[in-house]
Amino acid sequence: MRPARTVGLVPHRDRPGAHALAQKAAAWLQARGVAVRVPGGLALASGLEEFAFDLAQFAAGLDLALSFGGDGTMLHTVQLIYPAAVPIVGVNVGQLAYLSEIEPADLEMWLAHLVAGEFEVSERMVLAIDVESSGPAAGTWYALNEAVLEKQRSGHMIRLDVSINGTAFTTYAADGVIVATPTGSTAYTFSARGPIVSPALRNLVLTPISPHMLFDRSLVLAEHEELEFVVCDGRYVELTVDGRELGPLGAGDRVRARAAKEPLELATLRPRDFHQILKTKFALPDR
Repeated sequence: MRPARTVGLVPHRDRPGAHALAQKAAAWLQARGVAVRVPGGLALASGLEEFAFDLAQFAAGLDLALSFGGDGTMLHTVQLIYPAAVPIVGVNVGQLAYLSEIEPADLEMWLAHLVAGEFEVSERMVLAIDVESSGPAAGTWYALNEAVLEKQRSGHMIRLDVSINGTAFTTYAADGVIVATPTGSTAYTFSARGPIVSPALRNLVLTPISPHMLFDRSLVLAEHEELEFVVCDGRYVELTVDGRELGPLGAGDRVRARAAKEPLELATLRPRDFHQILKTKFALPDR
């Protein structure tokens, strides 16, 4: 990779530790002639007002983006960056962080490598979510982890007509459904007993949430396949993409999920074995 001349910093809004690390990185980068950008609202919260940058233009011209927080902050960074081809690297200020590459104590050491372009790029599949609705969720959205169609009220299941590749499959009666990427297979869909999928693959994983039907298994689809959901009745469905609530869906609204053409780029500083990371995060014993 070429040396970085402009770097974006995305700290967790409410974690003082993330603010302190972002301030440290900003000072280090500025001292070496590297331009620094921080999303407008986060710049104020982090005491980095001098580096505040308009959200609409944040990704344009960036060589690298650093996320300071946990996986939630990484997902927010993805929303700010994608589909621009800007490598993202996470600094772990969270707890159970699968996506973070750098521990706080090692930040300065790795910054030197990052700015010099001494890293590899790992590509991750992204979901493209197309929504036909008269509500605020209408449009196209992108997710690194998952899209969730879920009931708004307790005690009420929802019904969704599901098609695969344009052909009717079945009607799901459930608390909701999750469409996940391989990267997202260790997130929400894992808690719904979905499969764990290597992030090296490109698949869509459909997992029902508390299904009220005999067919309660996850489906793993190829990257070229497409899912479509139609809300069946008047019970409102909430659409959430990577933890961001987009708004309610009503009867007749349609949601299509497919693999986006462009992958997300994650900066990788050293070899990362997904299965060993999985073992560590879940404290799996040695044989």
